[in-house]
Amino acid sequence: MPFFGCVSAEETLMTCGFCWDDETHPGTVTVTFSEGDATVIIKDVPAQICSNCEEYFLSEEVTEEVLERANGAFGRGTEVAILRYAA
Repeated sequence: MPFFGCVSAEETLMTCGFCWDDETHPGTVTVTFSEGDATVIIKDVPAQICSNCEEYFLSEEVTEEVLERANGAFGRGTEVAILRYAA
């Protein structure tokens, strides 16, 4: 389960808040949302990723954008949507 909105946009390294075992590194992830029978997949989302457990953390700004896009797709009645994140 990812941690949304817990990393500042300027933060480049942090200790993993899930396994507490390693530092994170910048990268991109795929975020998936499900609501009823609908699924929204957003690819290439910028995140901090743990080198040990691969849990990921999104900044508040990225979280807001991802949630807005997912809610927009759900609001259009989309059954399956695959989107690419672009800042």
